[in-house]
Amino acid sequence: MKPRNKTWKSIDLFAGIGGIRMGFERAFGKAITTEFVSEWDTPAQKTYRANFETPAEIYGDITAEETQDAIPSFDICLAGFPCQAFSLAGARKGFNDDYKGMSRGTLFFEVANICEKHKPAVIFCENVKGLTIHDKGRTFGVITGTLKQLGYQVFAKVLNSKDFGVPQNRERIYIVAFRNDIEATGFEFPQPKDSSKRLIDIREEKAVPAKYYLSNRYLDTLKAHRAHHEALGHGFGYEVRDWASDISAAVVCGGMGRERNLVVDHRQTDLTPTTHIKGEINQEGIRKMTPREWARLQGFPDSYKLTLADTHLYKQFGNSVTVNVIEAIAENIKQILDENLKKGFIQ
Repeated sequence: MKPRNKTWKSIDLFAGIGGIRMGFERAFGKAITTEFVSEWDTPAQKTYRANFETPAEIYGDITAEETQDAIPSFDICLAGFPCQAFSLAGARKGFNDDYKGMSRGTLFFEVANICEKHKPAVIFCENVKGLTIHDKGRTFGVITGTLKQLGYQVFAKVLNSKDFGVPQNRERIYIVAFRNDIEATGFEFPQPKDSSKRLIDIREEKAVPAKYYLSNRYLDTLKAHRAHHEALGHGFGYEVRDWASDISAAVVCGGMGRERNLVVDHRQTDLTPTTHIKGEINQEGIRKMTPREWARLQGFPDSYKLTLADTHLYKQFGNSVTVNVIEAIAENIKQILDENLKKGFIQ
């Protein structure tokens, strides 16, 4: 028997620029719709709207009563709740973290409250690997324990983007929770699919503008900074990566996300500065990657529209997810749901 047709209704919380949604849409095809979107960052909203037509309205503060009242019934909760509170690169304050009057660590509990009310079939979350060891694992235990108390079977695993067809070393924790009335014992996270990609596979097809090349003064500063840390026995500093043999470090929203992923590209012959820089453009051909290259590192197709200034785009892709990994997980989620439909466990 084939599973009967069903269109799964999803909500996209902390939506960013839609990477999780895109991964699920690739896996589910026309069998999924997005009924509600919440994202408080205005530039991210603009990028989201440029690439997704529905729904027409994007809500802001998820903690606001009017926002939560607007959430319709749904089957799948997509929630890339903010990772800053748990990142190894940050202060790791966890549930006590506070930023602009919003406790980002506790935003997970907003997800829990929404799902307690609507009881979706599936809850999907993504976060930084550091979440698993924060506070000696207690933070992660609170999150998984909360989902279990809500009546869900919880599966979690750290996966690396470099194993799923993009040349980026990016480890993240993925959490999948199935409602207890769903037969989910057969669920497994995907195995590595493609670890062959290198930076040459995401390089811009043509020479990039001179603005992406570092000035000689800035490059000298980076070299001095790296030499200082090497003298102290640290490994911290800029890195120039080889197109043919290397993959990138994780792209992140801060400056080092670019400086640790520099490349050499001699295709641009006009190195006349087009922006206000100190000194001249370096003669070694060293440049930062472009936003389009970062988009490819995250698995976004070239059809994805980049309409904002580079500063916003670097931040957005650094904060986003790797679409390929999401798609691979979503395919396995869909398999479980299809099997339950076939058996009549889900209506």
